[in-house]
Amino acid sequence: MTEHPLLLNTAEALHRLPRTGRRAVVMTMGALHDGHATLVRTARDLAGPTGQVVVTVFVNPLQFGANEDLDRYPRTLDADLAIARAAGADAVFAPAVDEVYPGGDPQVRISAGPMGGRLEGATRPGHFDGMLTVVAKLLHLTRPDLALFGQKDAQQLALIRRMVTDLNFAVDVVGVPTVREEDGLALSSRNRYLSAAERRTALALSRALFAGRDRLAAQAALRARAVASPASDQRATALARLGEIRASADAHAVSVAVSAAGAGLPDAVRAAARHVLDEAGRQDPPLALDYLALVDPQDFTEVGPDFTGQAVLAVAAKVGTTRLIDNIPLEFGAHT
Repeated sequence: MTEHPLLLNTAEALHRLPRTGRRAVVMTMGALHDGHATLVRTARDLAGPTGQVVVTVFVNPLQFGANEDLDRYPRTLDADLAIARAAGADAVFAPAVDEVYPGGDPQVRISAGPMGGRLEGATRPGHFDGMLTVVAKLLHLTRPDLALFGQKDAQQLALIRRMVTDLNFAVDVVGVPTVREEDGLALSSRNRYLSAAERRTALALSRALFAGRDRLAAQAALRARAVASPASDQRATALARLGEIRASADAHAVSVAVSAAGAGLPDAVRAAARHVLDEAGRQDPPLALDYLALVDPQDFTEVGPDFTGQAVLAVAAKVGTTRLIDNIPLEFGAHT
């Protein structure tokens, strides 16, 4: 095993770690990138100069299905230690499988409940049960005051928050915004699997999400204009009579925005995103869509046509043999 001043391999060594101030934990499966480093830097800021940041590195076999990439999942501990140290970690807990599961596969596990069977859970049965089980164990082992997780895994974050609430864990769960590369692709340890051509196709995931976001913003702008110009329908009719077709169409769009009061906007957001994904499905190599969903972040059920409040627009797809996920938060304003 790699020797490093930050490295702890056993629960006993972790428990001997002197505790100073608030302890923040960042749980990872290794293959760290700048998204993970952002989590560690945020943990460092929240823990403060007298606090402590612990990074866990553990590839959890319970959350991989029979045909998933457990065996080929990248293991880069030396690089992970360097990244964690540079980002401000005080310790890296990187246990072996038999340290986390000393009796073999645990007979008692955390159940993710109904939310765990939706979206990612429907595609990967048992995944969230395995994820919550190891998160619960690592929370007990690391005993943090704060636990930080990336919003890129939005459903995972929602389930961890639910578990912490339902099972009375004494920890604050902090979500950290998704970190993206310059071209918009969400940082992921699996991005390294993509060929140059596959990466070009994979950019459709973020483009689709941004298209949905832009559709929502455009509708919000129209509604703002409609509120400022309540007589838009009459204006559209008058402009049409004068032959001002483009101006009439614009005024009509404003009128529709207020008369519809936002009804059906979630469907419009989905449609804008799906158009981008459908085009990517015809590229070479093609994108194979798993799901596109606009969901309530409380339970990950699809939102209805008159929904208001916070939502998550989420997508999962395969490019070649690599499966990628992404999402963005959206805010649907109250109807007026």
